Amino acid sequence: MAKGEQENQTAVTAFLLLGFGDPGSHQVLLFLLFLGIYMVTIIGNLLIIMLVVVDHHLHTPMYFFLSNLSCLETFYSSNILPMILANLSSGGRRNISVTVCMIQYYFFGFLAATECYLLAAMSYDRYVAICKPLLYSVLMSSRVCLQLVAGSWASGSLAINITIYLMQQLKFCGPSEINHFFCDFNPILKLSCSDTHVIEQLTFFLAAVCSLPPFLLTLTSYAYIIFTIVSIPSISGRQKAFSTCSSHLTVVSLFYGTIMVVYMLPKTDALRDLNKVFSLFYTILTPLLNPLIYSLRNREVKEAFRKVVTRFRDLKFSNKVS
Repeated sequence: MAKGEQENQTAVTAFLLLGFGDPGSHQVLLFLLFLGIYMVTIIGNLLIIMLVVVDHHLHTPMYFFLSNLSCLETFYSSNILPMILANLSSGGRRNISVTVCMIQYYFFGFLAATECYLLAAMSYDRYVAICKPLLYSVLMSSRVCLQLVAGSWASGSLAINITIYLMQQLKFCGPSEINHFFCDFNPILKLSCSDTHVIEQLTFFLAAVCSLPPFLLTLTSYAYIIFTIVSIPSISGRQKAFSTCSSHLTVVSLFYGTIMVVYMLPKTDALRDLNKVFSLFYTILTPLLNPLIYSLRNREVKEAFRKVVTRFRDLKFSNKVS
């Protein structure tokens, strides 16, 4: 659009978030479904954090990383799902100011990049535990764990701060409809009447820096882990080694698998609705499944939960008796 045409158009100050379109008769059902998902996600992740804090048997590097992941997933869901619920309560589409939209995208980008590095740190922890068990206490000391977690959160904020600064320089002069259920990068850029070539190229580079190194580290860690497990002579030893990393491997596969599908699919109108469906996996279902995967597949977490329930029941019984 020419500069003179931009100046003659009224600047857009709010977007219309289309969400899933007009839900029609399914509006109440969808609202209850996403409300249930949100409640289970928050309760499940907070329960993981609580168990790690109160049970001293879970005061290990693996569960320290897991509690950070659960904390991240709690923020992640709270950034996306309340907006979906608000949209559904207003008929499937809702006005959102440009500022609020930018804030939502900021936290989405920050938390997604942080999760990449946090999953990589967790895979490194499993690599050391299985491939170098005699050096585990040295390589995964409390100081190293704190540095890895702090580095994950700091790395997540670096790229998104640069991206959001550039996005704030964009001008929006119509149309104002975002055909998505949250404020993602590509749908926002499509509405800008500014030249977006530079920000697209820079953001692609930053996204590669934030996602490719942790992804390659995760792949390398599991390549060594699988090689080590296969080399274990006894079946019980292989099963025990695999059980210590199977939950994390499942989470990594879900997270990276759905993200790759979403961002590698051609950006065509025919695939737009399919893109939304896959976006649901890494924005909503992954935070929901993480605590379920770790609690159902992890003996130590189940044992910690049983102890807490028993302690609460005994306390309740003693109060009744007294």
